[in-house]
Amino acid sequence: MVTAGLPGIIGHTVGTCSPNGQDVGAPHRASALDTSGTFGPMKLIYKPFGIILGILAGLVSRKVFEALWGMLDNEEPPKPTTKEADWPKVLAAAAVQGVTFKVTRAAVDRAGAKGWDHLFGVWPGEKRQEKSQAAELVR
Repeated sequence: MVTAGLPGIIGHTVGTCSPNGQDVGAPHRASALDTSGTFGPMKLIYKPFGIILGILAGLVSRKVFEALWGMLDNEEPPKPTTKEADWPKVLAAAAVQGVTFKVTRAAVDRAGAKGWDHLFGVWPGEKRQEKSQAAELVR
């Protein structure tokens, strides 16, 4: 029998071999699916990596925001509680910062999930997009 590391957890392709080493069984995808259809142990193992990726995304997005704001204005971005800052500038800074953080986090999370899937053959998140409850209320 041929095994590939931890086939029940990682999900590599495995098959059976005859005593002389030739493959006699059709290879199949080993799985450790839990009752909800997800790879429980690998999702749990992914959590620390996801946290580290989130911290890195925060650091990268701060630098990206500082660079973007530097192109828009010569002053530091105003805080909402700064008395002399006008509304448009405060709201613009918040909007640029929000978009920058969200897009950077999504890009880092997606790259991390794709890398995890490539290395271990297990997608760390949901397989399908959930239906929108808000869209159902509007219809």
